[in-house]
Amino acid sequence: MREAAKEARYLLDRGYPKDSAIRFVSDHHCLPQEQRHVLARVISSSKSARARKAKAVPVQALQGADVAVDGYNVLITVESLLAGRPVYLCDDGFLRDTFGIFKRYRPAELTDGAFAAIFDLLVAASPARITFLLDQQMSHSGELAARTRALMAFRQLSGCACTARDVDHRLKAFAGIVASADGSVIDSAFAVVDIPAKIAGARGISLLHI
Repeated sequence: MREAAKEARYLLDRGYPKDSAIRFVSDHHCLPQEQRHVLARVISSSKSARARKAKAVPVQALQGADVAVDGYNVLITVESLLAGRPVYLCDDGFLRDTFGIFKRYRPAELTDGAFAAIFDLLVAASPARITFLLDQQMSHSGELAARTRALMAFRQLSGCACTARDVDHRLKAFAGIVASADGSVIDSAFAVVDIPAKIAGARGISLLHI
């Protein structure tokens, strides 16, 4: 997979479409479907990676700011970190896992720990307001939104948690800082914070590189 990644980066930096480049090198190396998905999430052109890295802000930037959280994106990645599942440091500097691609998400025992890690970070960062968005199409979204509201109230965090059918659109149009590792969201956002990366760094969790 490392050789395929190297070849895909070469093609992307020469203007080849990402899907075509990854399919070509994956076919050449006979990669299984899961490794193809990993490449799709990890690999970026040098130009795209630089542009996304330029939008990344430190936790300190959240103080007094309006923050929108891409709920499932952040929650599933933090759960993967806590569970010891593969989490990749991608070319653009953001953390991504592949768990959500292959498994239908359901809240589990690790969900409480993931929520605690996320909200511990947000309490310490002291944003002015948090908008926690969950995709309405996902099962249990209403329950998770209610759970999130209760956690925010308990920790005295100002803001709201809700479900929506257009989470990506709302995040892309958000005027404050967005917490997400979704590439298309990062490309449209003004500023982005990678909450799972901050949690991984604070806990000394090892990440995968390709």
